[in-house]
Amino acid sequence: MYSKAEAQIIKKEFWVNFAEEYPRKWLLYDTKIKDFSFKFYVDNKKAQVLIDIESKDEEKRKIYYEKIESLKQILMGEYIPDVIFERNFHLETGKVISKIWVEKTGISLFNKATWPAIFDFFYENMDAFERFFYEYQDYITDLEINT
Repeated sequence: MYSKAEAQIIKKEFWVNFAEEYPRKWLLYDTKIKDFSFKFYVDNKKAQVLIDIESKDEEKRKIYYEKIESLKQILMGEYIPDVIFERNFHLETGKVISKIWVEKTGISLFNKATWPAIFDFFYENMDAFERFFYEYQDYITDLEINT
């Protein structure tokens, strides 16, 4: 078990190494859609690449989720075969979001031997999510509600 300070050092080293291995600007929060973002996640058991739709406006969250869900066969057939869809994902805070993600288990942020596998997983899947998003961005954002 690592102390909080040791864990922070390892996390920082992990992200620096990932950025060095795959030096590019990721889309992440720059989707031009409020509360719609791409994220990387890693802990001591799994790694995930995900789309979080976190709009406080339930109708808006539903629209974006259903837009992507309507493209599910394309997303799974051409980009990420094992993607998971969850319309109502409950965060520990109690907040409900919509989440679309892919996951790799059997790895750990705290096991440097698994870092190359995590880096490859992150790169391949985030790149696929971004290509999918850019290809269908006009359709996904078509019902944007201006606030």
